[in-house]
Amino acid sequence: MFETLSDRLAAALKKITGRGVLRPEDLEAGLREVRLALLEADVNFKVVKEFVDRVRNRLQGAEISPGLTAPQTVVKAVDE
Repeated sequence: MFETLSDRLAAALKKITGRGVLRPEDLEAGLREVRLALLEADVNFKVVKEFVDRVRNRLQGAEISPGLTAPQTVVKAVDE
């Protein structure tokens, strides 16, 4: 189960690799994949919704820091 979740999350981050800017449509597509991966891993839907909403709020309008890639910026927002 954890391997599948890890693979799905890695695939979601891989979709935004190589971009200099985190566009809103890329963010939404990535968060959709994360949401689906967490729901398939039997995480409570309320927890998933709150998590995705918090990450979305942190990343909307965020600029990618120098030296970081778009996926690293997403991981940083999740970590914070």
